[in-house]
Amino acid sequence: MSQEKIWQVYEVNSVVRELLENSFHPFWLEGEVGTLHIHRSGHVYLTLKDRRSQIKAVFFGGANQANNMNLRVGMAVEVYGQLTAYEVRGEYQFSVKTIRPVGVGALQRKFEELKAKLEAEGLFSPERKKPIPVLPRTIGVITAPGGAAIRDFLQIINRRFPDVNIKIYPVQVQGVGAAEQIARGVGFFNRKCPVDVLVLTRGGGSIEDLWSFNEEVVARAVATSVIPVISAVGHEIDFTICDFVADLRVPTPSAAAELVIGQRDEFIARVNSARKNMARNLHLKLEQLRNRYKLVSGSYVFREPAHLLRQQQQQLDELSKALNSAIADSSIIARTNLNTLQLRLAGQKSDGLIRQEQLRLTNLRHNLQVAAKQQLNRYSTAFMLLEGRLQSLNPTAVLQRGYSILSYQGKTVTSAAIPTGTELIAQVADGTINLTVTGSKQN
Repeated sequence: MSQEKIWQVYEVNSVVRELLENSFHPFWLEGEVGTLHIHRSGHVYLTLKDRRSQIKAVFFGGANQANNMNLRVGMAVEVYGQLTAYEVRGEYQFSVKTIRPVGVGALQRKFEELKAKLEAEGLFSPERKKPIPVLPRTIGVITAPGGAAIRDFLQIINRRFPDVNIKIYPVQVQGVGAAEQIARGVGFFNRKCPVDVLVLTRGGGSIEDLWSFNEEVVARAVATSVIPVISAVGHEIDFTICDFVADLRVPTPSAAAELVIGQRDEFIARVNSARKNMARNLHLKLEQLRNRYKLVSGSYVFREPAHLLRQQQQQLDELSKALNSAIADSSIIARTNLNTLQLRLAGQKSDGLIRQEQLRLTNLRHNLQVAAKQQLNRYSTAFMLLEGRLQSLNPTAVLQRGYSILSYQGKTVTSAAIPTGTELIAQVADGTINLTVTGSKQN
């Protein structure tokens, strides 16, 4: 006879635990909190019940989430987790991974549906976002007037720029009718009270608390606002539809104040830096212009303009002489060829040869005329270019524009260091003017 296996209690409980965990995948469970104990270790122990039964549950490390949602006895909740067994006592229980009030799941689905709809319409597109002004003179705030959000906002504004104009539009930030009030506030500032930037803000809370900022009426109002809108709703981990539609989303009301107004000291430093850079650049530009003036005033063209004009005139005369010589040489060659042909024709008795040579003579005369005309055109073009350059360098052309040339004892005056009483001659376009120096000043 084979010996029968005798089980230990812990073995049975262990097998039961494995059976439970392997038979049920994680799932959502709805119930009412029957008992609740938040241990100092951070674990939450509770029972969930309905009209017929109850089940023990444990939420390891869930104290913060339970406190944030104000979990209490009698509250209807939805928990996500799996069945397991506590082997020490031989009890099965529900191991919670997350917990939420009943109805949050429906709100989350509604949130995702509206988010997908508005995103498909392009309301979240970065291209439609308006820039936030660097230093607005007037800020519009839509919030609950007695909330902590507006107190934090005003505290930072007053500390940085106490003279900034703040206009507050009071609204409910949660509950029935809150979304409509928020939308009316956006419309009020756009139609009746222009400001440089709008801030929509409230403190943190559950998804139900923040739901007013997830309503479509608020999203449409923000999207159509011509005034840039900053959304500062909830805490850093909270996101609303308003955040996606607004021109800028910041995590907290305090962050909105810091971003919209900037640091006073930072602005003063930037202005001072810009002023110094401008003064330095102007000084550098002035030095460059002064050096250019000195270089140009001391150049050969201004000291001896007539010499450069004579050079261009001489070059023009040489080109003209070469043109005339080329025309004369072409004429001599043409006459020589003509005489040669005439002599050759005189020695021929054949009428056919005569006609042939006459035709050849006609072609040569035509080619000669064409060549002479082309040569004349080239020289004429060169002549006009030189004439243009000559006119541009002609000092009298400068005088025609209202300038004059000062001279003293036959030399051009290039410096203001001239003794008082000195007699000067000012050459203008139609003559000269005698001047006497009564005073001079140097830079």
